[in-house]
Amino acid sequence: MPFKTRRATTSAPSAFTETARLQGVDFGYAKGPRVLRDVDLLLPRGSFHFLTGPSGAGKSSLLRLLHLTAAPGKGRLSLFGEETQGLRNRDVTAFRRRIGVVFQDFRLMAHLSVFDNAALPLRLAGRRPEDYGPDVEEMLRWVGLGGRMDDLPETLSGGEKQRLAIARAVIGKPDLILADEPTGNVDAAMGARLLKLFQGLNRMGATVLIASHDTALAERSGAGVLHLENGRIHGGTA
Repeated sequence: MPFKTRRATTSAPSAFTETARLQGVDFGYAKGPRVLRDVDLLLPRGSFHFLTGPSGAGKSSLLRLLHLTAAPGKGRLSLFGEETQGLRNRDVTAFRRRIGVVFQDFRLMAHLSVFDNAALPLRLAGRRPEDYGPDVEEMLRWVGLGGRMDDLPETLSGGEKQRLAIARAVIGKPDLILADEPTGNVDAAMGARLLKLFQGLNRMGATVLIASHDTALAERSGAGVLHLENGRIHGGTA
């Protein structure tokens, strides 16, 4: 698989032992009910968890909190050993560069090729194409897109877009990987292959949290399983 021998970093290493901690967190949308209720959760550095639960339980909302695209209505959230409340915009940007996200709606750049979409995090981190090109090509071959590098996203199937979104999320070897239904548009064989990719990155030190309805995949992974229902998490470490 990609990245067997080295782990590139996009930020200075830190001595954090907790990737994420939520304490008494509530979250809801304007004029709507609370989605998350008094949530306590600890994700130790280097841990691997699946997040399960029925549709509408708040799995995507929890990932948004961890990516700092939403803020708790109540409670405390810390990432990489630092409190997130009151962070300046530039600090939020620095935190997000340490997080790889696989979105359900892919969020690919329509005007960029498959290669350039996958390479985007490295480009934004200031790396040169001649340095990152081999890594991107290797990753795209791993997810089955080696023959589509020059194509635009509009020419891809839903499963191919899913695989490209995953490649983009993990290419920078982030400290935290958040994936929202990353195997929902691929067949079982590719799902198992992508799971192996997440497991490999986890062994290299990344903390991984995968929101999924695929309980069979979660059980097969050997990862910890968190269950979210009625706004509360069961099975987590607080």
